[in-house]
Amino acid sequence: MDGTILVADDDRTIRTVLTQALTRAGCKVHATSSLTTLMRWVGEGKGDVVISDVMMPDGNGLEMLPKIAQDRPGLPVIVISAQNTIMTAIQAAEAEAYDYLPKPFDLPDLMKRTARALEARRRAGTPAITSDANERPDELPLVGRTPSMQALYRLIARVLNTDLSVLITGESGTGKSLIARAIHDFSDRRNLPFVTASAAELQDIEGPAQVLARAKGGTIIFDEITDIPTEVQARIVRMMDGNADTLPRFMATSQADLNRAMEEDRLRQDLYYRLSGAAIHVPALRDRVDDIPLLVDHFLNRSEREGTPLRRLTDEAMEMVRSHPWPGNVRQIENAIRRLVLTARTDEITKQEVAGVLGSQPESEVATGVEDTEKLSTSIGRHLRRYFDLHGNMLPPPGLYTRILKEMETPLIEIALEATGGNQAKCADLLGINRNTLRKKITDLDIRVTRRRKLM
Repeated sequence: MDGTILVADDDRTIRTVLTQALTRAGCKVHATSSLTTLMRWVGEGKGDVVISDVMMPDGNGLEMLPKIAQDRPGLPVIVISAQNTIMTAIQAAEAEAYDYLPKPFDLPDLMKRTARALEARRRAGTPAITSDANERPDELPLVGRTPSMQALYRLIARVLNTDLSVLITGESGTGKSLIARAIHDFSDRRNLPFVTASAAELQDIEGPAQVLARAKGGTIIFDEITDIPTEVQARIVRMMDGNADTLPRFMATSQADLNRAMEEDRLRQDLYYRLSGAAIHVPALRDRVDDIPLLVDHFLNRSEREGTPLRRLTDEAMEMVRSHPWPGNVRQIENAIRRLVLTARTDEITKQEVAGVLGSQPESEVATGVEDTEKLSTSIGRHLRRYFDLHGNMLPPPGLYTRILKEMETPLIEIALEATGGNQAKCADLLGINRNTLRKKITDLDIRVTRRRKLM
């Protein structure tokens, strides 16, 4: 890399790490803990790329972006922030940040993004587009700092003010409808209607025209698109083929396997292609376990704002919540926290109280939309494609082959050990591998062997 990088962060360790890494890569670096100093450097014409934190002692880094764009059009700004909410990602996108990364960030990833920013700066600057100042809510019920959620935030921010149709998929309770509403409420159509169209109102010949009239150029959403009869789906296709200048934005949600739905004629292919201008998949809670404490705190704080006493979970209680499978996803954990807040005897919610609430949770709350007859290879392929999609236009980190094999190998051995009651000889025979090989894999993968009831 060749260029001058301006770094603004109030964390001395981060400034040091970035300075050393960028200098070794061939860049000149100016680092500061002050936005005032950063803006002075920008005004003096210094720097080819800016890397800035959001929350600084003397201001908000995002609020400086319009000024930077005005003073130095085309100067790329990479925003890094510990405020890992969808609001931060959306605000960064609206303020025309070149890129956004949550803390803690991956240093090699940040270096690659900086190199691309330098190259973009050399090719041509991006003209600044200032965002409007309409009032927005302070927060959304979409929180998470895991890579899958951060990738989701960035994708939402990219499609926000486009006219693309949006197809949102994910298991029941993951927040598909919340995301659809967020895209509308933070887009240029926010002051226009948000209309949920049902199959019943589209059955009548005048139904589509009436729904379009209600939407008035805003947003129309179809919940669980595969549940809508195919003859009504044909009407939706004709709706979407109307005059593009007057059409609203179309969105749809589904928890079904859409490829199978098309094969079984439950979803018209022409409708699928029209709706999937932007495809957003919402990860299940079990795929972002590290977000569970954040969600728990969010729901506890919201309960306090609604007038209930402030509660907190003990460490043991939180660990039990983290280890629960949560088949009903975010909706299920929200309901569980509400019950715990109301039934807790003291301000601290104990492990025993959590066990009491979780023990009464029905096992049938899971709804994956995937039938039990699905081939294993199809299921694996679906999850791998979802993993690639979560990285947007970027490739996943190197070492994917080994990482995926390990991800599959660990649960395979754990389940096989459980099925054989912890008997390693039987487990090795079941897996078709040498017993010494099994022992080595148990050690290398740090698998804990316990005696359990045999499953077969």
